[in-house]
Formats: sequence, C-alpha cells, structure tokens
Amino acid sequence: MAVTTELGKQTQLTEVAGILLQTATVGNWSQIQNFEAKPDDLLICTYPKSGTTWIQEIVDLIEQNGDVEKCQRALIQHRHPFIEWARPPQPSALVLCRCFLSNHFKGVEKAKAMPSPRILRTHLPTHLLPPSFWESNCKFLYVARNAKDCMVSYYHFQRMNQMLPDPGTWDDYFETFISGKVGWGSWFDHVKGWWEMKDRYQILFLFYEDIKKDPKHEIQKVIQFMGKNLDETVLDKIVQETSFEKMKENPMTNRSTIPKSILDQSISPFMRKGTVGDWKNHFTVAQNERFDEIYRKKMEGTSINFCMEL
Repeated sequence: MAVTTELGKQTQLTEVAGILLQTATVGNWSQIQNFEAKPDDLLICTYPKSGTTWIQEIVDLIEQNGDVEKCQRALIQHRHPFIEWARPPQPSALVLCRCFLSNHFKGVEKAKAMPSPRILRTHLPTHLLPPSFWESNCKFLYVARNAKDCMVSYYHFQRMNQMLPDPGTWDDYFETFISGKVGWGSWFDHVKGWWEMKDRYQILFLFYEDIKKDPKHEIQKVIQFMGKNLDETVLDKIVQETSFEKMKENPMTNRSTIPKSILDQSISPFMRKGTVGDWKNHFTVAQNERFDEIYRKKMEGTSINFCMEL
C-alpha cells in the first residue's frame, strides 16, 4: 500500500502474514527473522504509541542505577536497538538528512554489535517475533495502553511522521485503526497475543495507565523484574526523571534532534500530552458506542481490563 499526500509525503507499507510493516523492514525480513536472541536479553515490547519511549527511559535509568548522566550518553532511540528497523533504500519524495540516515543502521545489526546484557525493543506482534526470542527464554517487558487513547496518539503521530502514511481525517483514521490497517497491525490482536503469552514466558505485563497512576509502584515491579536492588532514594529519582514534563523537555528523549523532514513537530509534538482519557476530546458519541461494541466482540474471552480515564 503506497500513499502520497498533498504535502508530498510518500510512504509504503507492505503486508507480512496479514500485518502491515514498513517496506524497508519487509525487505530485511529474513535477517530479522534469523536474529539470534540471548538468554540475558531484555526485550521491550509495545504496540505503537503505548509508552515505548517512557518505558525505555525507565529501564535505562534502572540499568544505570539512577545515574542520569549515563542516560545522556546517547539519544534514546540509539540506546536500545529497534530490531525491525531498516533504513529505507532511498529518501523517495522526502528530503532526508544524510547525517540522520547515516546514524541509523539496521536494528538487527546494531543489536548484534551490542555487548551483553542487551536491552532491545520491538513493536512486533507475537507471531512475527524472531523465533530465537522464545527459544532463548529471555525476558520480555510489555506495556499496553487502552485502545482509545492509543488510537488518538497514533493518529497524531502519523500526522507528523513523514515515514508513515498520512492518516487522513480523524473519521478516516477511526475506520483505518479499527480495521487493523495500520503499521504493526491490529491493536486488538497485538495486545491479546502478548497477554496470552504472559504466563508461558518471562513476561512482565504492565499497563500505561497504572504507570501514570502510581509510577513508583510500577517502576518497583520493573526493578525487581530486572533483578536489580535500588534504594528508595534512587527509586524516587527515577520517578522524577521519567515524568512526562521532564521527558518532554529532555532532548535525549523528545526527538527534537530528528529533522523536520522525518518528524515534523510543528504539526504535532512527538511527546504530545501523555495523559489518560484524551480520547474523550476526539471520539464522537456514535464512535464511542461503536468502538465499545467492536471492543467487546474482539476482546471476548480475555481477562484483560483497561482503565479508560483517571
């Protein structure tokens, strides 16, 4: 599926096993699927716009024992390789920054070059994850966000991300999202897939809304899961440093260094609101009723429960 917008934004998504992914990723699919995971890997897993950058910064601060300076060693996107990332073969209609592209290798190559223990990340659903991750019995950290807020955040992200198809109007995107015709596929299938795996593997399953409501409690879960022992002072520091307000102003996490030709933050900021319940500012009454019915059918039989507002 190729999309060209009036702004000259041209991107491609290609289907793999029913899931739409960036074409460059699909072109590197064999290398991604043959990636060799290690038992001491920690894989951060999320559906897009579910708090990926947030949990990355939390994990990195835990790994660095709360040392903020060590977390300033590199931009957040470079610290934890995105395993399915593959650089587009050419900039197409976009005017891309050479220095930006030259710093972005294939995610699997970057991961291979990392010393162990590695912290990696992915948006892949369970059935597309490289098999070695399941075989190695490594640790997985999954963060789920309620579908309505996730849809709103993804909509605004696609508006400003020049590497993804233009979302059209909100009404257009509502239909696209509920049909699962977005990058990395259906939110429903993604969340259900990881939820069903959580008791079979070393998976810590967290909720975006819980981290927002009680960050100290949820971060303590991550500390224990990572096998770390940090005192109360360090824990409080991590809570403070990973607040939305702090991260929005932090150039290492707010993507402000990425060229406008890639992420146009004049359209919508990368770190927009970070709240629970913003969906109420977008959904019409009819859309909300329809979505609730679709949600009930698609999530039938699962015990997962989401907080829709705080």
